[in-house]
Amino acid sequence: MEQNITPNTFGLQVDNGNIPFLVEAAKWAKFLGILGFILCALMVICGLFAGTFFESVFQLNSDLNSLGAAGSIFITVWLVLIALLYFFPSLYLFNFASKMQAAIRSNDQVYLNSSFKNLKSCFKFWGILLIIVLCIYAIGITFAVIGGSMGLGR
Repeated sequence: MEQNITPNTFGLQVDNGNIPFLVEAAKWAKFLGILGFILCALMVICGLFAGTFFESVFQLNSDLNSLGAAGSIFITVWLVLIALLYFFPSLYLFNFASKMQAAIRSNDQVYLNSSFKNLKSCFKFWGILLIIVLCIYAIGITFAVIGGSMGLGR
């Protein structure tokens, strides 16, 4: 549950000394956002071609033909899923940068607030994703320890 914070609750403001830092942060965020979009597109393309390549390699051996089809689908879906996950923080970063640059150019508080909202969303996305990944690691390590201890008891 988010609380509404009234403007200037703590007397914070963006002054002329902070604007160069925000301009530079916006430039780097735009660069990282665009690079993220490019990497997402490359992952999707690699997923499509890697699946085709994987399938063609296994077609050489007729015994492994079904494994090639399953592997190609798995690789394609995996890379497209990773690209989709990486797309959203890239979009948030790009929106942060674009709106921050617009806010500074036009001295517009609405763009500034929207810019910081996108930056918050980017960090929130990465934080939630990191929590999910750490939980998956913890579950995997737990099962590995249990499986290892069952194997040692023989």
